[in-house]
Amino acid sequence: MLINISNHPYSNWSMEQKRAAEIFGKCVDLPFPQIDSSGDESYIKKLSCECVRSIETLAKQQEVVVHIMGEMTFTFLTILMLQQKGIKCIASTTERIVKETGFNKKETTFSFSRFREYLQP
Repeated sequence: MLINISNHPYSNWSMEQKRAAEIFGKCVDLPFPQIDSSGDESYIKKLSCECVRSIETLAKQQEVVVHIMGEMTFTFLTILMLQQKGIKCIASTTERIVKETGFNKKETTFSFSRFREYLQP
């Protein structure tokens, strides 16, 4: 099972990204939390602990991979906690295509490239 924790629900993924995700099995969205920018480190730790508990509940003794992208301090801590439990975490990579459309104007398109595992040192 693939658990998607990002601001981009599976239903909005491109066909290329959905095809690449098929190797992980069924995809379940776990909404990325709204993170208060004034929250301190203990607040981030509490959110990460809650997220990990939700993932463990969804996993129910089956193998899961977690696709996680978002606010860096939450993402970093959540990945560390998941890796300590032996849960593989991945990111989606994209090619950024920029087109100049006029004076001080650009159009940016992101094209899915692949999934990449968050590695441990």
